[in-house]
Amino acid sequence: MKYRSILLFGAPGSGKGTQGKIFGVIPHFFHCACGDVFRNLRTDSELGRIFVAYSSRGELVPDETTVALWRESIGQTIAAGRFHPDEDTLVLDGIPRNVEQAGMLSDSLDVAGVYYLRLVNPENLVARIQRRAIKENRLDDANLDVIRQRLKTYEKETKPVLKFYGKRLVHEINADQTPARVLADILRIAVKH
Repeated sequence: MKYRSILLFGAPGSGKGTQGKIFGVIPHFFHCACGDVFRNLRTDSELGRIFVAYSSRGELVPDETTVALWRESIGQTIAAGRFHPDEDTLVLDGIPRNVEQAGMLSDSLDVAGVYYLRLVNPENLVARIQRRAIKENRLDDANLDVIRQRLKTYEKETKPVLKFYGKRLVHEINADQTPARVLADILRIAVKH
């Protein structure tokens, strides 16, 4: 079965998680943040150790591991009755992280739109990530070298996903605005499609 999906897309700190959390409380939307799935792993599990090893260096977890974990997590949310694929739109944040993952997930996702949250000033991203590290106790966001490595990884590996989905599905949103205005822009475009 293919899940009707929208992707919240952008660099670390662009506001994907904020928008995802908002969508997650709207009826008939189910938000799945891949980063949260990883951060909720037990660190003494095999997947938990893999995640810590990569995230502490600002690197992406290998594709096969990421997609397998995502599929397992979605299966659990369906079994628990939290996500109803026949009624709900899946709101993804943090996956797919590269073109390879996008291809691997093409049998599972019916992507209705990709909302590209774009900040003009990259230094705003660094400041947002550092605030998030303190506010949400996210150790992977605390180190400036790791942040800069994550932003480089995004530019090199993740940003090409936009081309994978193409201009028809990708909608650029000004992420320098307040979260309410970003949401309004996303909804305005979503209603048209």
